[in-house]
Amino acid sequence: MAVRLLKVSSVATAVFASSGFYLYSKNVDFNDLSIVRFGRAAATTAVISYDYLTTLRDVQYGTEEYWAVKSKVHSRSAERLRDLCCANRGTFIKVGQHLGALDYLLPEEYTNTLKVLHSRAPQSSMEEIRQVIREDLGKELSDLFIQFEEKPQGAASLAQVHKAVLPDGRTVAVKVQHPKVQRQSSKDIVVMEFLLQVVHWLFPDFAFMWLVEEAKKNMPLELDFLNEGRNAEKIAEMLKQFTFLKIPKIHWDLSTKRILTMDFAEGGQVNDREYMRKHSINVNEISRNLGKIYSEMIFVNGFVHCDPHPGNVLVRKCPESNKTEIVLLDHGLYQVLNQDFRLDYCRLWQSLIKGDLKGIERYSRRLGSGDLYPLFACVLTARSWTSVNTGISQTPVTQSEDVEIRTNAALYLPQISELLNRVPRQMLLLLKTNDLLRGIETILQTRASSSSFINMSRCCTRAIARHKRSKTKSRTRRLQISLSERWSLFQIDLYELVQWLRSSALARWVCYLLNCLPNTT
Repeated sequence: MAVRLLKVSSVATAVFASSGFYLYSKNVDFNDLSIVRFGRAAATTAVISYDYLTTLRDVQYGTEEYWAVKSKVHSRSAERLRDLCCANRGTFIKVGQHLGALDYLLPEEYTNTLKVLHSRAPQSSMEEIRQVIREDLGKELSDLFIQFEEKPQGAASLAQVHKAVLPDGRTVAVKVQHPKVQRQSSKDIVVMEFLLQVVHWLFPDFAFMWLVEEAKKNMPLELDFLNEGRNAEKIAEMLKQFTFLKIPKIHWDLSTKRILTMDFAEGGQVNDREYMRKHSINVNEISRNLGKIYSEMIFVNGFVHCDPHPGNVLVRKCPESNKTEIVLLDHGLYQVLNQDFRLDYCRLWQSLIKGDLKGIERYSRRLGSGDLYPLFACVLTARSWTSVNTGISQTPVTQSEDVEIRTNAALYLPQISELLNRVPRQMLLLLKTNDLLRGIETILQTRASSSSFINMSRCCTRAIARHKRSKTKSRTRRLQISLSERWSLFQIDLYELVQWLRSSALARWVCYLLNCLPNTT
């Protein structure tokens, strides 16, 4: 037996050594091997699961000690998950970034830790970039561009962008996909699905399988840059009425599934308050216009850009007109909302703005929340149930309410998981988009402004009126609908004017004068 064991171990050692030598001689990156990536992910999952199982076992649930200990476990686990994403790169970083954007849905320890992944994306070497261009465009880099900056303008989980100059002198941005991502993505998703099923078996309350389902559906779309180019042109046409919005023009002759060439756009990130101050850009105007763009996409068009993190939203002063502009980048991920969903979503937001509890319950249930509709309303708005009861447009956001929401995200994680598994898949990316936009408003310190609700109200009113007109053939009925729509929009305009007067310097000056008048009573 010992002899047999010795022979088997000798053969195994020889095979392992020869395999290692072969891989080394071929300059294979061990990080690219599926077995290495799976092993790393499995080990991290095991360590995180063991930490939760053992650390919380002897602490009484619900006590202050329990929540303090659980917060520490959350922090350790989030750091391990971040390190795994950085090591495995590609799809792992993309999913990690998605998790980091889910403020108010996941514990704060996770979202704060995973947010750094937006600045920790890998870079491909210049030789790898040349190879992708050679394979896809059939020419050498020097034959296509008279200038090509080797240092990328930015690197993301799936690609990186280089500034270049065409032979005719135009400056362009060339987005080149990391060469290994395409091959690894499908295997990575299988690994994630298996490990999440194991975690769900260990912790029945953990129900985040929707993450893998979304990755399965969206990753092939995000890896097809021709699809991204088509999305860019589609949304530019849909929102052409907004002169402050700029979508870079696509150069189709220099674009493939792995390469996207577009006009180069300069500007500061939308969360860079110092850039805006330096260039005399009004943060309230930016916040208001961003709200207009997304309200139009969500409520009117049902075609929604679902990755508005600060790196994809630039602000600038137009060189010709000196007017403030928003530049929207990265059009790989869009959500198409079906009509019934979009109209229910419109009516739900109208109910939330007014504090119509019957409407909130009715349309939340129609959107799949069931008996969890109060939690759904709080998750959707990132407001407390008290604010929802009053009407979210009537109660300003406070720091204490933000703290309450974040605390509840940890307390009600099982219920939030159940809710996210109930609602339509379309809702998941909308929730992510809402959180990203709220994050931008928080940084710009414009979240307490009523402008976002006013924009939503206008778009919901227009969308519902347009739908009603399409359902009737009676000219009289269409006229009634149009008049009702105009009256509603006039009321919204009047409300906006009142809000502006209340906050204006003129109103404060008038109040000051009235206070200075002698009291004659």
